[in-house]
Amino acid sequence: MQDLIQRTVFREDHEQFRDAVRHFFDKEIVPHLADWERNGIVPKEVWRKAGREGLLNTMLPEPYGSGGDFGHAAVLIEEVGRTNATALGFPLHSDIVAPYIYAYGNQEQHDRWLPKMAAGEMIGAIAMTEPGAGSDLKSVRTTAKREGDHYLINGAKTFITNGINSEIVIVVCKTAPDLGAKGVSLIVVEDGTPGFSKGRKLEKIGLMGQDTSELFFDNVKVPVGNLLGEENMGFKYLMQELAQERLVVAVRAARCIESFLQKTIDYTRERKAFGQTVFEFQNTRFKLAEAKAQATMLRTFVDECMKLHMQRKLTPERAAMVKLNATALQNKLLDEFLQLHGGYGYMTEYQVGRAWTDARIGRIYGGSDEIMKEIIARTL
Repeated sequence: MQDLIQRTVFREDHEQFRDAVRHFFDKEIVPHLADWERNGIVPKEVWRKAGREGLLNTMLPEPYGSGGDFGHAAVLIEEVGRTNATALGFPLHSDIVAPYIYAYGNQEQHDRWLPKMAAGEMIGAIAMTEPGAGSDLKSVRTTAKREGDHYLINGAKTFITNGINSEIVIVVCKTAPDLGAKGVSLIVVEDGTPGFSKGRKLEKIGLMGQDTSELFFDNVKVPVGNLLGEENMGFKYLMQELAQERLVVAVRAARCIESFLQKTIDYTRERKAFGQTVFEFQNTRFKLAEAKAQATMLRTFVDECMKLHMQRKLTPERAAMVKLNATALQNKLLDEFLQLHGGYGYMTEYQVGRAWTDARIGRIYGGSDEIMKEIIARTL
């Protein structure tokens, strides 16, 4: 669909990249989404193909990525939103996991992991959430005890995106349990390390194609050289990077709204009821007009936040605001779009039902609505 506003956040090279990403999605992603949702996982070969096309680690310099910036990352995220390709864990891999390694890792760690991640040969995950802990990172119970030149990691994680496919995992753990949040560290664990195991693929109500699993650590011995940054500084690192994670969620939500607004307009213009198209009913036109007005308002805010982030000026409270608003509006409008599809909205053929279900997690992951409100409230 045509953009709701004249956008100025993207440069010409971003739009050229969009052409390449859209071609890849239309050829390699969209035709297979239904199969991936049935299987609950995206084949690793898709990741390898994306790596060969330069679609992973877009923000990192070569050879650790494709040498772009957040604008390039946002282009790919928007294509995920446009196609509702929620099976893909590319944004988490490229825009969350890899940046942690680049920001806090040393040269040896950069060279060891990032080129393989850029090539799609090493799929990344981050293990924060634990059973019973949720968004409260201060309550992490997974421990990493130093013994000479290595750590012994013990604990369990859950709701881990890319969990089954993961070949490298940043584990949030306590290296000084008595210090609470001040005792958190980030340690990288590679697949195949003795004692590291993956549990069942979790069954979800949405994001059906995205592999999400439990991870277990039973005396997992990893070198001290796998520590990211300094010991006991993990909580600070997490807080510094969470603004980008929340913006990623908002960028996808905004484009998803726009995509399904257009799909709904097209559907209501074609579908007939009581001798006229659904679009000709005043209620339909008013609902769609209101949706366009709200989507335009959101687009303006999201693009402004993207500009700020590309200048490294996006504050934690602004990131919380954009995520809170974007995901709330996404849930509200997708529900209305589904209603305008009538019974067909409940069928997977028209996609809006799947998008409606997938959107619900947006108000939970990356920090729940309640956490976002708490962050904003601190600035009052």
